[in-house]
Amino acid sequence: MTDRLLVRRARSVLSDEHAAVLELNAQLQADNASVVVFYCSEAYDLPRLGRALAETFPGPVMGCTSAGQIADTGYVDGGITAVSLTSSQLRASPHLISPLSDSNAAAEVGYHVVAELVRSSSRKGFGVLLIDGHSGAEERTISALFEVLGDVPLVGGSAADEHTNAGTFVYHAGAFHQNAAVFTLFETTLPFSTFKVQHVVPGRTKVVITEADAGRRLVYEINGKPAAAEYARLIGIHPVELTPVVSAEHPLIWSVGGEHFVRGIRAVNADGSLSFYCAIETGLVLSIGEPTSALAALDEGFARATERVVSPAVVLGFDCVSRRREFERRGEADTVGHYLASQTVVGFCTYGEQFGSLHVNQTFTAVVIGGGD
Repeated sequence: MTDRLLVRRARSVLSDEHAAVLELNAQLQADNASVVVFYCSEAYDLPRLGRALAETFPGPVMGCTSAGQIADTGYVDGGITAVSLTSSQLRASPHLISPLSDSNAAAEVGYHVVAELVRSSSRKGFGVLLIDGHSGAEERTISALFEVLGDVPLVGGSAADEHTNAGTFVYHAGAFHQNAAVFTLFETTLPFSTFKVQHVVPGRTKVVITEADAGRRLVYEINGKPAAAEYARLIGIHPVELTPVVSAEHPLIWSVGGEHFVRGIRAVNADGSLSFYCAIETGLVLSIGEPTSALAALDEGFARATERVVSPAVVLGFDCVSRRREFERRGEADTVGHYLASQTVVGFCTYGEQFGSLHVNQTFTAVVIGGGD
C-alpha cells in the first residue's frame, strides 16, 4: 500500500445492483483501499445493493442515499457515485449509531472513537457523520458526539432521496438502515482541513417565530400571523407561489456570536405552517436572507482550506439540496457543479449538513485531504 494517498473515482448508472457495483469496482480497483465512499439513488433495491457492496469491497465502506450527487462532471442524478482512498497513512473505521431514539447510542460511539485515537496517538483524526435525513435527530446526535469528541473535527450530511419520499438510508456492513447514523473515524498522518461555506447573508428584514413545535421542526406563526402567508408577504410574493425552491433564495437566518446559520424551509404545509430542515423554536429572532455569489463564497472557502492543505488529493463534500434547487432556478447549477468537480469534490446533495457541534443547512461543508509528501 502506498504512503501517498491514491484516489480513484467511479460512477455507474446501471440499474442492476450487482452489475452497478461490479462496474464501480472495475474503476476503483479497491481490493487494498483504506475506505470506499459512495452515494446512491434510493431507487435501487437497497437490500440487494447492500449485499453486493459487502461481497465486492473487502475493506471499510461508508455511504448513503442522496438527492443527487457530485461527480467528476458536476451535479448528477440517479445511479451511484463512489471514490476509493488508499494510503498506509489513512485508516477508516465506520461505527453504526442505532436506534437514534436511544440517546446514549451516539455517546457510546464517541467514547469508543476516543479510545481508538488514544491507541493511535501518532495519527490525528476527523469524523464524517452520515445520518437518516428523515429522523429529525441530527442535533441531539451531533451534540452527544461532540461532547465526547472535543476537538476532533466533524463534517457530514443527512441522507436524502430524490424527492420520492421512499425514505433516507445510511449504509453499514452490508445493509441500509433507517433511524440510524454512521460515524466514520478517519485516522491519518496526511494533512486535512474542514470548512463550511454559505452564500446567503442576513438581510434587513427581521422576523420573530411566535409559535413553533421544536420537536417536529414546524413553525405555525411568524410575527403572530400564519407562517406561510406572513413569510410570503415579507419576501414579496403571493402565498400560492411559495415553494421550497423559491424560499431557498431567501431563507431565514439565525445569527449568534458573529456567525450566521441558515434555517431553510423544507416544505410548505397545507395548514399554512412551514417545515424546516433543522432546529427551530418559539422566540427566535431571525433575518430574511439575501443571496450573494455562490462561486465567490466557494472560492473563499477553498482558499482558506488550501492554506492548510497545499495539495488537495480529494474533497469529501456535503451540499444542501436547497442550494442546488436555488442554482437550478437561477440557471447556475452547471457552473457551480463544474466548479465543485474542478476542486476534486466527491459528494452528495443532502437534507442538512453537519459541521463541528452543529447541524446546519443550505451550506456546503467539506473535508479536504492532502496527498502526502
